[in-house]
Amino acid sequence: MTRFRFVNGHVATQGGVLPGAEITVDGDRIASIGAVDGAGQGGGDTIDLNGGWVVPGYIDTQVNGGGGVLFNDRLDVDGIATMAAAHAVYGTTAMLPTLVSETPDKIARALDAIDEAIEAKVPGIVGIHVEGPVLNPARKGIHDPARFRDLDEEMIAVLTRPRKGKVMLTIAPERVPVATIRRLVEAGVLVSAGHTEASYEQAIAAFDAGLVGVTHLYNAMPAMQQRVPGLAGATLDDPRPYAGLIIDGFHVSAPMLRLAMKARPFDRMMLVTDAMSSVGAVEKDFVLHGRHIDVSGGKCTYTDGTLAGSDLDMGSAVANAVEQLRITVDQAAAMAATNPAAFLGLSHERGALATGLRADWVVLDARLKPVETQIAAAEPVAA
Repeated sequence: MTRFRFVNGHVATQGGVLPGAEITVDGDRIASIGAVDGAGQGGGDTIDLNGGWVVPGYIDTQVNGGGGVLFNDRLDVDGIATMAAAHAVYGTTAMLPTLVSETPDKIARALDAIDEAIEAKVPGIVGIHVEGPVLNPARKGIHDPARFRDLDEEMIAVLTRPRKGKVMLTIAPERVPVATIRRLVEAGVLVSAGHTEASYEQAIAAFDAGLVGVTHLYNAMPAMQQRVPGLAGATLDDPRPYAGLIIDGFHVSAPMLRLAMKARPFDRMMLVTDAMSSVGAVEKDFVLHGRHIDVSGGKCTYTDGTLAGSDLDMGSAVANAVEQLRITVDQAAAMAATNPAAFLGLSHERGALATGLRADWVVLDARLKPVETQIAAAEPVAA
């Protein structure tokens, strides 16, 4: 067993925030966790937090790329490992590599590649997010509408085949029959709504069928109106789905973020990055589906001004959430770890600092910048 003693800071455990804590690790699990005094007396490695934090390892359900790799272009274990390593620097200990609308054959290859990465024990890979191609052209965002298509039996078979990790699928609900949504859900697919013109009624029918997520709330969907609430209004009105927020200063204004937080159950709100290959990369600009994307000032845009994902990492998302949502650090960490773990059905393994869960955590300095990421049974990653 290995003991870690954290002093002179804050440790966000499942039972509450402690001013210091001793965490004992056995293999890849937390064997015990308890309070210690600020002096940090006793054996084990003592880490002086200097006013910083230890929080659960972040879990990101929407990662298009990182470290100069775009998942669409690198459907192989090495590419996936590069993405995971790039995001680990910023505190992400689990993630879903995300495929931006692709052809059926590339979707199948991406699913297989994630299985291979999990089999190869690439740290942090827990599944895949297939975003599209069953989307609404009216809300295409940066997705290529030439790749959009209906959900046929062949694609359903590929998506519902038993996999080693989680499968998340973003669809426009108005393009998929309710019975098909229910069929996907019953097969274990985490169905989410995004890039859609769905009405309030269509959204509620999808929630009733088991649709469990709303991909980047407010973005790529109509704005709420007094008599036309749409998906955004349905999400604020219905407590059931989990909703992802991209808090990068570009995708959603702070007042609208706070409105969502006030209207919805806290435990159904998640931070996502929608990160592109630019995160952790020296060369920021990239090409998506043949289109050059400019990355400047933390913003990814196509030539017509369309947002093309983000240059956001989860460490920055947590810090931004504290500032823009006016919440505490442990609450922001829960949105980046505890809530997405629940969404993925992984609360029994991840998402909190508690006995029996994986020894995944992030050490933050007093400014909330990640300084070290601990992923269970792997070497610590320094920022």
